[in-house]
Amino acid sequence: MSSKNFTPHNPYLAVDAIIRYEEGIVLVKRKNPPLGWALPGGFVEYGESVETAVEREVREETGLELEDIKQWKVFSRPERDPRKHVVTVCFTAEGKGKLKAATDVKEAQVWSPDRRIPELAFDHEQILEQYLQEYEGGDNDG
Repeated sequence: MSSKNFTPHNPYLAVDAIIRYEEGIVLVKRKNPPLGWALPGGFVEYGESVETAVEREVREETGLELEDIKQWKVFSRPERDPRKHVVTVCFTAEGKGKLKAATDVKEAQVWSPDRRIPELAFDHEQILEQYLQEYEGGDNDG
């Protein structure tokens, strides 16, 4: 790469989780912009692994512990987050414990895959659609 094309900016690294819980998938309503419903997740802290980050973020936002955690896919389109270029490592897991909204979320709820996917922040609607196609085998037309 030539030095004239080099930019000192790097993408931010985040984690998101598709959490199976009580016959559905956990969604959180965000307190901070961009507002709306989303998959639980957040930014990886310096010195933290993505596995540790997803467990921390989920615990902070939902009160749940994760079991059977699997790294699923990476989503990296530069425009996927309206704030800045964010690359996310998406995990799947089983949620254990009592679901409750915490830290930077207003509400946490279980969404049933037999219902239409709600409008979600970021690219989380597309992420959830891909997950359902691969794991649930549904087309989710509502």
